[in-house]
Amino acid sequence: MTYDEVKEKAFSRRHFLKRITSCAFLWAISGKPALTFAQGEKKGYIQNKLAYHFLPLNQQRIQCQLCPRQCLVSNGQRGFCGVRENRQGKYYSLVYGNPCAVHLDPVEKKPFYHLFPASTSFSIATAGCNFRCKFCQNWEISQARPEETYNLDVPPERVVAMAKKVRARSIAYTYGEPTIFFEYMIDTAKLAQKEGILNVYHSNGFINPGPLQELAKFLDAANIDLKGFTEEYYSSMSQGYLAPVLQTLKALKKLGVHLEITNLLIPTKNDDVEVVRKMCTWIKTELGAGTPVHFSRFYPLYKLRNLPPTPVSTLEKSRKIAMDVGLEYVYIGNVPGHEGERTYCPKCQKLLIGRQGYTVGEVHLTKGKCQFCGKPIPGIWG
Repeated sequence: MTYDEVKEKAFSRRHFLKRITSCAFLWAISGKPALTFAQGEKKGYIQNKLAYHFLPLNQQRIQCQLCPRQCLVSNGQRGFCGVRENRQGKYYSLVYGNPCAVHLDPVEKKPFYHLFPASTSFSIATAGCNFRCKFCQNWEISQARPEETYNLDVPPERVVAMAKKVRARSIAYTYGEPTIFFEYMIDTAKLAQKEGILNVYHSNGFINPGPLQELAKFLDAANIDLKGFTEEYYSSMSQGYLAPVLQTLKALKKLGVHLEITNLLIPTKNDDVEVVRKMCTWIKTELGAGTPVHFSRFYPLYKLRNLPPTPVSTLEKSRKIAMDVGLEYVYIGNVPGHEGERTYCPKCQKLLIGRQGYTVGEVHLTKGKCQFCGKPIPGIWG
């Protein structure tokens, strides 16, 4: 069996399981039988939208100005992300209102540990990405074009209505890279903000300053994947660049968006202790000691199936390095039940939030402060 056949078989099976879950969820919030509600799902794109950030050039060419790739796209072609197409000198998003993933998740899954513990987040994603991560856990959708995925017709106003119906505290733009469905995301975020629903963004941080500043007006929280801390790692593992991601992190901090960071530690690839120390020092210096950092465990996926899962000892060592550097909220992810899932007060060392996987236990916060010593804890607590 060829690699493509294996990929198609894995995609079909996983899509079938996801479809059952999504249909059951959508049935629950729509009051309609799952089969009837799911009839709107079809393979391929459903609608398009004129892109918000592109520059028309001569001979019907355009330059995309959404992410640092600045793709030059000829008539009839698409950008690197595969979801934006030049049609006679105008650039169109092919994924507007066409999510291929719609789920209700615990906010801890995003992961956000300093945002309304135990609340739910209405989560959406479309096909496409502006990276090519060899370790992507959602590669079936992130590395696909919209004509290759099964999509639902869910425009922004419907996303917000569905989120309200299930009483989700936030809407998460997640799973793949939300920057590539920028128009869909920002139009939804504007409506959500008016309804008092938070907007949260899990991203690779590969976005230009202008669009980011526009988005930040409606963004409450961002979890940015800081995938490594060398340009060589970004180039070889993601076909991306580190410098724009660091710029995004600093901009989000300056713009007042609640910020958390996830670093997926991959054995032999980005787990060198000195690089980890350098990264943690940069985070403390540029973003502040109170920035929550999640060291996440890698499992063999996509193009890195030859590597073992990250040893828990590696995660623990990295957490200790981060805390020794002076970071105050350092977590271990993808190891359910580990002490590193819990939040402790950096001043009195008392347990503030108990977690077991995505389940939240005791919470000892009063108006965003430690109940025991009164220290303010950074986050969005209500």
